[in-house]
Amino acid sequence: MGVKYKKDNSWLVEKIKEVVQPLCQAENFELVHLEYVHSDRENIVRLFLDKPGGITLDDCIYVSRQLGDLIDVHIENIGSYRLEVSSPGPNRPLNKKEDFHRFKGERVKIETNELIENKKKFTGILEIINDDSVVIAVDEKRVEISDHAISKAILAGQ
Repeated sequence: MGVKYKKDNSWLVEKIKEVVQPLCQAENFELVHLEYVHSDRENIVRLFLDKPGGITLDDCIYVSRQLGDLIDVHIENIGSYRLEVSSPGPNRPLNKKEDFHRFKGERVKIETNELIENKKKFTGILEIINDDSVVIAVDEKRVEISDHAISKAILAGQ
C-alpha cells in the first residue's frame, strides 16, 4: 500500500518542531523540512537539515541520537517510530523567502498552481527576489512568478 500521510498529524509535527528547533539553533543547523509519515509497517519522523558548508554524516548521526532522546522525553504517546535525519541533497526545497535570497544566482525549478505564460513548470536562474514575487531567467527571457502562485520550488543543480 505504500506510504500514507496521517491526516491528523499536524499537531505532532508542530510538537516535534518545538523539540527540534532549540537543538538546531544550538548546533547552527537549519531545519529545512520535517514530516511525519505512516507506512504499512511503521511511523517515520523525517528531518532534512542544512548548515553552511553542508551537512555531514556525523552531523546526521549526532542529531539523530540527541533528537531521539528528546522526542521520547518530551512527546507523550508518540508510539514507535523510525527517525531519519539527512541532508536535503542537491534538489533542496526552497520553502522560505530567505531560501530564495540565499540561492539567488542558482538554477531552480519552480512549479506553479496557475498558468503563467501558458506553463506551470519553469527551470532557470533565480535572478531577482521581490517582496511578493521572484524573477527567473528562462531561455534568454525573464519570467516573474508571484509568491502565491508557487506550489513547489527546488534547487535544480547543473
